[in-house]
Amino acid sequence: MSPTTAVNSMFSDHGHVTFLGAGPGDPGLLTLRAVEALAAADVLVAEERVLDVVRAHARAGADMPQLSTDEASTPVETRRIGDAANLVMGAARAGKRVVRAVQGDPGLDSEAVREMLACAAEGVTFEVVPGIAEAVGVPAYAGVPLRDEAGADVRFVDARTATDRCWTELGASDGTVVVSTSLDQAAATAGELVAAGRKPDTPMTLTVAGTTTRQRTWDATLGTVAQVLKQAKVLPSPEGGRPVIAVVGEHCAPARRDQLSWFESKPLFGWKVLVPRTKEQAASLSDQLRSYGAVPHEVPTIAVEPPRTPQQMERAVKGLVTGRYEWIAFTSVNAVKAVREKFEEYGLDARAFAGIKVAAVGEQTADALIAFGVKPDLVPSGEQSAAGLLDDWPPYDPVFDPIDRVFLPRADIATETLVAGLIELGWEVDDVTAYRTVRASPPPAETREAIKGGGFDAVMFTSSSTVRNLVGIAGKPHNVTVIACIGPATAKTAEEHGLRVDVMAPEPSVHKLAEALAAFGAERRMAALEAGESVARPSERRPGARRRRAASSS
Repeated sequence: MSPTTAVNSMFSDHGHVTFLGAGPGDPGLLTLRAVEALAAADVLVAEERVLDVVRAHARAGADMPQLSTDEASTPVETRRIGDAANLVMGAARAGKRVVRAVQGDPGLDSEAVREMLACAAEGVTFEVVPGIAEAVGVPAYAGVPLRDEAGADVRFVDARTATDRCWTELGASDGTVVVSTSLDQAAATAGELVAAGRKPDTPMTLTVAGTTTRQRTWDATLGTVAQVLKQAKVLPSPEGGRPVIAVVGEHCAPARRDQLSWFESKPLFGWKVLVPRTKEQAASLSDQLRSYGAVPHEVPTIAVEPPRTPQQMERAVKGLVTGRYEWIAFTSVNAVKAVREKFEEYGLDARAFAGIKVAAVGEQTADALIAFGVKPDLVPSGEQSAAGLLDDWPPYDPVFDPIDRVFLPRADIATETLVAGLIELGWEVDDVTAYRTVRASPPPAETREAIKGGGFDAVMFTSSSTVRNLVGIAGKPHNVTVIACIGPATAKTAEEHGLRVDVMAPEPSVHKLAEALAAFGAERRMAALEAGESVARPSERRPGARRRRAASSS
């Protein structure tokens, strides 16, 4: 039992507060103890900027009160702080387990420290779950180590509260300085350091939206930072007050950032990729895209509905139990779901598959079966398709196969490839409609406008039907959008709809398609760098995007 679990169990009947560091922005940087505390919380109190990071791990049914901003006479930040303290203490007094989530680390948040003191004064037990501080995490994601082999001193300072004495000490030092400031105050911060004695040619990096896919870093010196931001069209901007982490010093290796910038150099960094699949279907694919730095956006193009006449499916499931079949073949995750739901309807479970051989068309379908408690006997060793399944399927042998029949639950629009191949191998096939696929409802207007207006950098088509359905419900993707197709048939359908196909998977697999898109992005990035151009996403190449990009990045 970890200390967090111990505390939660000790005070399950009494008020308790966990002050939790949500880190600098990347949800993957939450600690295991933070996730554990969130899962046990009755109440979660968090500012809007960290709510998305933590709420996915909150216990189902946990109360998440909104921080109010009703009193117009009081500054917004002051109101939020006071409201948060009232919410925390009120819930704690009521015997609730409270998680108070803050950006970065609680020990560096003065208001969180005040709330800790309030808990101590009233005898409310509390604990602190540290988080990664922005001043440490953001430079790491920007490829700016704070020390080199010389091991220089590192100083952390908040420009908003730094005193003249502080600037004087920093100016007299040759160590690395990490400054929390804002874009529109970056030049003033640099001026303070120069006035205090730092050389104007001292390297300086600025990172905004650190550890997120909106991250952007600029290399400058103390003397050139204002010019760099102006040339990048970041300033002037009405959003210049956005927080930024600046790293200053000769020992923080800014000259080697081209080698150390591991995050922003990911092949699809910041790309908004449209995945025309449901969240359930796209889960592993979206995770893969995120590993390449992309921002996946799932849009269902089909909806799954029960068959119009369920009797055929009911007879087939009863046949499974009575020993009618030698094999059952699953050609999709939806087929597994349909059979599983029918099983549950009859009070059956995975034990009903005893004595029946089970085939899955690919890894995702196999994973869905394993989650059901069924380990497939046959998965294609080569191509994950009906043809690949037939390549490995044994012919019917009356000596070794007591039953010659295969149950094939599938969609109403499935092709006949597998049925014809199994019959050719000597098997009898019960080809049963387990579910129907219909066109999904149109996505929100904002998504439709982004598709047609070039707001997406790429779209991944995993079948001809996803092409037809997406164009039908949302319109044709803009010509700057990279079109990636899973195979020749899908590519042909895309071209028939007037789309230029840029990427095609080397084999019909969604994961190979994602790899191919990442390779395309890497080649595109390398070509821009070799040409001496700035690396820009496809959506930033459309007319008017440059102006919008400057506004959104600042």
